Amino acid sequence: MNKKTISDIDVSGKKVLVRVDFNVPLSSKDPNATITVTDDTRIEAALPTLNHLLEREAALILCSHLGRPKSAADRQYAMDPVARRLGEILGRLVTKLDEVVGQSVTTAVQAMKPGDMIVLENTRFHPGETKNDPELSRQLSALADVYVNDAFGSAHRAHATTEGVARAIQAKGGPAVAGFLMEKELAALSVAVDAPPHPYVAIMGGAKISDKIQLIEHLAQVADKILIGGGMANTFLKAKGHEVGQSLVEEEALPEARRLLDTAGDKLVLPVDVVVAASTDDASPCQNVPVGQIPAGEKALDIGLVTIQHFHNALQGARLVVWNGPMGVFEVTRFASGTNALAMLLAGLADQGTQVIVGGGDSAAAVAQAGLAGRMTHVSTGGGATLEFLEGQTLPGIAVLDDK
Repeated sequence: MNKKTISDIDVSGKKVLVRVDFNVPLSSKDPNATITVTDDTRIEAALPTLNHLLEREAALILCSHLGRPKSAADRQYAMDPVARRLGEILGRLVTKLDEVVGQSVTTAVQAMKPGDMIVLENTRFHPGETKNDPELSRQLSALADVYVNDAFGSAHRAHATTEGVARAIQAKGGPAVAGFLMEKELAALSVAVDAPPHPYVAIMGGAKISDKIQLIEHLAQVADKILIGGGMANTFLKAKGHEVGQSLVEEEALPEARRLLDTAGDKLVLPVDVVVAASTDDASPCQNVPVGQIPAGEKALDIGLVTIQHFHNALQGARLVVWNGPMGVFEVTRFASGTNALAMLLAGLADQGTQVIVGGGDSAAAVAQAGLAGRMTHVSTGGGATLEFLEGQTLPGIAVLDDK
């Protein structure tokens, strides 16, 4: 990685604005409830960066978005439970402010001493955040001497806290650098982009093909095989002429699916059998059927037993595997077999030295749910950012950082 990190700069006695990714799951969306953080994985992931800065006597101003609030009135997305959990993990005082910028923030920051930590209010409570508003960027830059981006999951967004404030701090002579989590993500994912080892096998799942057309096109040029599962496989199966019953299909993506089948050829490996049911309800019986025999009133909800073996064979000898998207409705236990079997298979390959990179979002949740995250080479904290990076796109939150 040719970007400077916090290891390359002196932060002693300085005020550091850190863009973290604290977009964590919460216990409730009721603003009147007592809301807690239900999964603090993303908070834990930021600790190496935060501890490094604190040990060097910096004062930290943390900013993050949380959820998708429509305005500051959506108090269920306030940062209070996040700041509270961070304080519990660190065992130190973490002050949460009720604004993103403003006089209360300026006053609090001016009073900060080395080792102090402040969490700003949800950045998306400010309308200028997603618009990359120059005035918001300027106000944020006035708070700090240094900018650190440790939020890889938001690096594909050109927002005020991911891109605009970095430029504003650079304009006044301050550094804008990556945190350790950002550095780790870039180092791991760059393996699949810069010079991937071969055989390179990609596994694509999830519900929609439309979100991943560009990625599949890119992978068709660089990977040796692309295994397709999950809901998106149904669109490919229908494009090949199979009847798919009531399965989820993106009708508008069928022409793209046919084109990808033509251009990628034998590289695309589709399911040969699926687990079907009329619905995900426990009362609805399920069965394993070949892809050409899906009953008219049923839908494919997982890859089948033969497909799992089929994928197992395709993965043998791989030196690099990138997995993004579950193989079925893994949130429901009886339709999680394909996803869990794949996770076990990849953990075994990683144990043998294969580089296994798991894309963010549902894939990361699936390996965590299976208790296998620690055995993978890398589990990304990004969702859309991971996909765009693997497509070879330039991410604005990374491009803006200081070069080495």
